[in-house]
Amino acid sequence: MTTITLKVPAISCGHCVHTIKSELGELPGVKLVNASEQTKLVTIGFEPPATQAQIESTLAEINYPAEKLVSL
Repeated sequence: MTTITLKVPAISCGHCVHTIKSELGELPGVKLVNASEQTKLVTIGFEPPATQAQIESTLAEINYPAEKLVSL
């Protein structure tokens, strides 16, 4: 499983966290989603068919664009 952590500055409340977890959790291959409104970080664990590009694209589509990759 690949794990990435993305900085998502648009996270401002618990509803944001819930939306991100729900939307990313529906992607095939996504096994883990943790988001924090305090740190504005989202950690995603995934395996194929999910890709980092697909995850970042989904975040942008739901108005939570990732600013940068924090770690691999």
